[in-house]
Amino acid sequence: MINVEVFTAPGCGKCGRAKQVLQQVVASLAGVTWREVNILDEMDYAARLGVLSTPAMAIDGELVFSALPSEKRLRQTLTERLGEKTA
Repeated sequence: MINVEVFTAPGCGKCGRAKQVLQQVVASLAGVTWREVNILDEMDYAARLGVLSTPAMAIDGELVFSALPSEKRLRQTLTERLGEKTA
């Protein structure tokens, strides 16, 4: 199982798009869960991972995207990680 976290902030224009892209990709992949992390509510956690701006995405507790990735890039990254988990 892969856990993806999308870091968002109130008023962030790109955050809605990040969640939309993530939802589309996760819907087509088995073994991936996700949650939204409001950086104002979980500021210490976001800082610990190195989140400096939103949207950002972490996979299994590691900051992987510090900006909104393309749908293709996100899908490729998650597919590769799923392959590593089953290998």
